[in-house]
Amino acid sequence: MNVSCPFCTVHVNRVVLANDFAFSIRDAFPISPGHTLIIPRRHVASFFDATSDERIAMLQLLDSAKLGLDEELHPDGYNVGINDGQAAGQTVLHLHIHLIPRFTGDRGDPRGGIRWLIPEKADYWSKR
Repeated sequence: MNVSCPFCTVHVNRVVLANDFAFSIRDAFPISPGHTLIIPRRHVASFFDATSDERIAMLQLLDSAKLGLDEELHPDGYNVGINDGQAAGQTVLHLHIHLIPRFTGDRGDPRGGIRWLIPEKADYWSKR
């Protein structure tokens, strides 16, 4: 546990789902309604440093969170992502998976999804 890490010190009232190795919370700065984070209990920065048990536990919670969001919000799709390392945009250096519900019309043209992180490379389908 790292006492300066916001994910190591999450208040129990914020926890939506949990198991032995991981828990989920709603993102404090959501991209869309229901934006959820899946977080290992152990303070580990990178997905690649997580144990097999932690990865399995996180993926089980990812599935459960998705089912709950399907029932609650009925999204039309999802973005699932991990920012691994500061160069990839990770701002909290404690591993977490983003589960972001998407809704028809929330973006004019959603094609390319995650590729829009680098806008000049996102639109590969148009003739330029």
